[in-house]
Amino acid sequence: MHQIGVVGLSYRHAGIDDVARLSIPKSDLETRLRSLREALQVSELLYLGTCNRVELLFATHDGEPAGDLRQPALEQLTGRRSPPGQAARLLRAWAGESALEHVLLLACGLDSAQAGEHEIAAQLRAAWETARAAGTSGPMLDRLMGEALGLANRVRKLQADTRPPSLADLAAARVLEHLGGGSGAVALIGVSPMTRRCGLALHRAGVPLLIVNRSLAPAAELAARVSGRAVPLEQFRAQPEAVAALVLAAGGGEPILDGRTLQLLAAHNTPLAIDFGVPPNVDPDQAHGAGVIRIGMGELVQEVQEQRTTELLRLAPVRAAVDAQLARLREEMATRAIGPKLAGLRDAFERIAADELERALAAELRGLTADQREAMEQLTSRLARRLAHLPIAGMRAAASHASPEVMDAFFREAHLQRGARADSAALGATAAPEHEEPLP
Repeated sequence: MHQIGVVGLSYRHAGIDDVARLSIPKSDLETRLRSLREALQVSELLYLGTCNRVELLFATHDGEPAGDLRQPALEQLTGRRSPPGQAARLLRAWAGESALEHVLLLACGLDSAQAGEHEIAAQLRAAWETARAAGTSGPMLDRLMGEALGLANRVRKLQADTRPPSLADLAAARVLEHLGGGSGAVALIGVSPMTRRCGLALHRAGVPLLIVNRSLAPAAELAARVSGRAVPLEQFRAQPEAVAALVLAAGGGEPILDGRTLQLLAAHNTPLAIDFGVPPNVDPDQAHGAGVIRIGMGELVQEVQEQRTTELLRLAPVRAAVDAQLARLREEMATRAIGPKLAGLRDAFERIAADELERALAAELRGLTADQREAMEQLTSRLARRLAHLPIAGMRAAASHASPEVMDAFFREAHLQRGARADSAALGATAAPEHEEPLP
């Protein structure tokens, strides 16, 4: 657990412009992941980029605790050196158990701008698949993602009778308010979890939909579900159809609709553009200049924050499920981490007992018969195993609460005392004084 870390930023403590500045375009992600892993000197790496967060999940090399990677992460994501203190002010970092807890909360929607939303689980899964395709996700992150997404799925089943909130629902409500009962069409630009959910909500309200995407196949699939029409992005850019509103959630590092396209759209009416893009899919200044009403992520996040406390209280059972999962993983991973050392401790008990018996058989017990010697050997072995059970059981229980340094100190000291006893035996000592009896 101590090898897992997270570094990044989100709407919780940074502006949407900061999120956009650190975002990696989807087309560059696989290549960038490999170079980022090398630059950060970690064993495994996963990049999560959404409309309101950028986070790097990582695992260090064997035995190395996760450290604070804020400074190198910021410099790698921005491509330039950062002034002293800037990384600490802008980014947040989690390590060990707190990193594991953060990922579980994230997967269940408890750290989302719209508390309890489910889209983040799909985004996490997509980020995991990208990391696996890039070869930067290994056994530790695979296990972490499996646990987090498995918990998210169980939580979703527990809430099957409750419709989870979503920023997409807020966007749909804003669009319907803008339409004012009119019959204008709405363009969904980009096929994403946000546009899918928004499209379904608008379809139920009877709004005509135009699905615009770079690749026509995903657009056609969504269009079939919402009784809409699919249009290639390049065609829409060149000759935009008259629409009353647009909902944009497309990837890319720059605006996908330029000033000319916005002016053509505004020639028919005053359209509303709800922009989930990070970086923005529509430049705010160009939208204002063309007469397009633009609502960006900053405005949407600010609106849902007013209801966040109420939503978190409603989601108390989800928080309890996260805590239970965290406790189970803490115990399981801690026990697994010290498993080889516990086996060595058991062997040490049996070895010490066997050495003591061999010494006694050569001295005060040298007159025993062969049968008696065998009986003593069996008794000594059983007694050593019984005595070893006590510290082993205690260490298993303590492993989930103590730090790796504390556990290492115990085994290190036990090893040193075994070494001191071996040295005494080598010097011909017949017995150690009672107050100096070494621990096994």
